Amino acid sequence: MSKLSIITINYNNASGLQRTIESVAAQQYSDMEYIVVDGGSTDESLEIIKQHEKFINKWVSEKDNGIYNALNKGIKMATGNYLLFLNSGDHFYDSAVLNKYHHHIEKEDLIAFDIHFFGPGYNKIGKHIDNLNFTFLFEDTFAHQSIFIRRNLFDKVGLYDETLKIVADWKFFIHAIVFHRSTYKAVHEVLSTYYLDGISGSPEGVILRNKERKTILKNDFSLFYDDYINAKKNRKLLAMNRFVMLQQLEKSYLGRKCSSLVLKFMTQFS
Repeated sequence: MSKLSIITINYNNASGLQRTIESVAAQQYSDMEYIVVDGGSTDESLEIIKQHEKFINKWVSEKDNGIYNALNKGIKMATGNYLLFLNSGDHFYDSAVLNKYHHHIEKEDLIAFDIHFFGPGYNKIGKHIDNLNFTFLFEDTFAHQSIFIRRNLFDKVGLYDETLKIVADWKFFIHAIVFHRSTYKAVHEVLSTYYLDGISGSPEGVILRNKERKTILKNDFSLFYDDYINAKKNRKLLAMNRFVMLQQLEKSYLGRKCSSLVLKFMTQFS
């Protein structure tokens, strides 16, 4: 049985923090430590931490230098074999997930569970990819609320890059897999719920994320970046050409008769 460290960072989100702490406290998994890193909140967060101290193994409330500085503090405090970052507001999917699924948390460096995304007009289960590929690593990322990370991976790869505002976890994952050949598996069971109200989900967050990602890709993967962008453009161009062809076909009687056959042919051999 692996010892698990659950790490929650928080800043002035008292109601979300309470929801997260209660979710962790409800778990019945026996070999777990819970760490709360608060950024010196000025709301009721500190009172909530103290009210739930019997469920928290370690906590600190002090000014930090941003999200990843707070996460790095939690990593340094952790003693578990595997770490999970469940930020304030997020919570486990139900009260028994760790007991039900802990047997999956072994051997691999990264173990990614499914995640419940929830927000205004949005309620969806997200599934991590089964077999990693470079396109996924370039364009997507893992939901950190649902991925357990082996603790010693931070010794090999390093802590989160605190010069980044929003994609340091993505940078960590891509470096771990590409440069350190970290092992990975997806487990299709829902572990946690993520509320779509954080910085990464805002329009400003999307712009910042794309900007930081582009910088990392050009700096760290310059040999592949231009080829990848060109290939992406070619795929878009090919898709546009196919769409124009289908439009022309649809304009003729014969085209309407055979367009489905052409579409089937192009799909089969693309």
